[in-house]
Amino acid sequence: MSILPAGGAAFEFTVPVLVVGAGAAGLTAALAAGEAGAEVLVLERDAVPRGSTALSAGLIPAPGTRWQRAAGEEDSPALFAADIMRKADGEPDPVLVGAATEGIAPTLEWLADSHGLDFSVITDFRYPGHSACRMHGLPSRSGEELVDRLRNAVEQAGIDILCDAQVTDLFADDGGCIRGVALRRPDGSMEQVGCDALVLACNGYGGNPDLVARHVPSLAGALYFGHPGNQGEALLWGEALGAGTRHLSGHQGHGSVAHPIGILITWATIMEGGIQVNAEGRRFSDESHGYSEQAASVLRQPGAIAWSVFDERIASIARQFEDFRQAEAAGAIISAPSIEALAEATGLPPAALRDTLERVEGCKAGQGKDRYGRAFEGVAPLQPPFRAVRVTGALFHTQGGLTTDGEARVLRPDGTALPNLFAAGGAACGVSGSRAEGYLSGNGLLTAVAMGRIAGAMAGGGPRHRNE
Repeated sequence: MSILPAGGAAFEFTVPVLVVGAGAAGLTAALAAGEAGAEVLVLERDAVPRGSTALSAGLIPAPGTRWQRAAGEEDSPALFAADIMRKADGEPDPVLVGAATEGIAPTLEWLADSHGLDFSVITDFRYPGHSACRMHGLPSRSGEELVDRLRNAVEQAGIDILCDAQVTDLFADDGGCIRGVALRRPDGSMEQVGCDALVLACNGYGGNPDLVARHVPSLAGALYFGHPGNQGEALLWGEALGAGTRHLSGHQGHGSVAHPIGILITWATIMEGGIQVNAEGRRFSDESHGYSEQAASVLRQPGAIAWSVFDERIASIARQFEDFRQAEAAGAIISAPSIEALAEATGLPPAALRDTLERVEGCKAGQGKDRYGRAFEGVAPLQPPFRAVRVTGALFHTQGGLTTDGEARVLRPDGTALPNLFAAGGAACGVSGSRAEGYLSGNGLLTAVAMGRIAGAMAGGGPRHRNE
């Protein structure tokens, strides 16, 4: 992973726009560059495009969409931007926040109208930190469906995706202008491809233990639930080119990965009135703050394990997610007709579990305040049959990265832009600040899709976005 002098390259062919990475950011960038009239080639290291997108729930937050309006949900880019800034204590770049929150709704409607992605908005529960119901997803509520539909759209647009093509090096001239890339094929052979503009959409560095230990030491050695290909190439290439970086300690964790089978359990199980207890049957935090920061809280518990406890009403909401249905099918979701039966099935101390649940239900009934500060008033009580799932905390993806502007151009520390290099998704610094607590649900796909479109349009020579 190095920067090589462009004068030593022998490119087999040159394309106007080269995109590295076929996740949500890269595929959206390819569609936008193609719409701008450019010939595009997408390079993907895996045999089939998947990446971090496929491991997510595929939900994209967007304000002021036609789906929200149809549901009677009032929202705006300004309200969404305020939520992002509040969650991250004002750390994110307001320019990036504005570009993402203003661009995402038109982008989802463009993907729906021009490429057939049938989004809908989730209205039966609200994710932590959001002041409106603005999570949009495809019918299965899975990231796998999202990346498959984007890939199909790219192929239908006549854009080539070259899989099993791992980019190893970039070729640049003395001024930092990217002239092409070197890539390795599965048989070990090497190829060199030239380009007029390069979009880095190859995610972050969550799969690189050395970089995680350096930048996110609190999760060093934790379960990594992201894509193993996220090795930090974009960060390393950018640094070698003299690009700036920001918020490298920022990341998205998740405090609800079913253990040991490794299936994501939707946070609706918590936000609708469920709780988490440790092996002693005791709560240990305000679970409603967010699933990202809850990862470290779970990992601090005995055995790095917690139990999410909820009921059938909540399970019926969670079943809209493919991951939850898979967890049920795999037997990871325990059902019990009483607290005593639940304690027996989970191995939790019966007296402690009962005491914990009675305290929570008292708070819900207005009979006291929660010791951890969670607002339970007005939340529906848990009713038998109860449900529970054993979970652990995990690192999903990093949120820090290369510094970019509102046009997705990669910037040097002095604020000047590298000539023809763009970044989106995990390759670029996101809008979550420097801490796990700054991650607002959906921030990853928000910037992947919104800034992916901007990066592709700019690389292809077109307008930043159109407000359809």
